[in-house]
Amino acid sequence: MEIGWETIDWNWDKWDLFKALLSLICGFILGLEREMKDKAAGLRTITIISIGSTLFTLMSYRIGLETGSDTTRIASYVVSGIGFLGAGVIFKDGISINGLTTASIIWVAAAIGMSIGFGLFSTAFIFLGTSLLMIHFGKWFNKILHSK
Repeated sequence: MEIGWETIDWNWDKWDLFKALLSLICGFILGLEREMKDKAAGLRTITIISIGSTLFTLMSYRIGLETGSDTTRIASYVVSGIGFLGAGVIFKDGISINGLTTASIIWVAAAIGMSIGFGLFSTAFIFLGTSLLMIHFGKWFNKILHSK
């Protein structure tokens, strides 16, 4: 018996709403940092990336369970799509390159959103925290560790 789109349970539950709100908060935190530094991808962009990746992950998981197929199929394409989006904020100006940190934050915002979508909340918080630590203290680490 083949399972079609009409047999998939598309009803959302309270956990989906919780995941959406949690993704919104995590994206907001990462996006606020970019917004405060007046970067190309700011608050709205990073927040929408986080929410979107959560939604794609929820859909991937739900469709996979209902159809008996791979639950990560759609979610796996988020990684390559986000890489393409992140590449758009990287600019080369002479010998300097700008936007690498913003591109990395776009990538990690999607990963955090995906982990929330799969219900890995502690993983999302751990990586949100470590990302923020690196964003804020990265220059300090560079000064200490950089050999002259």
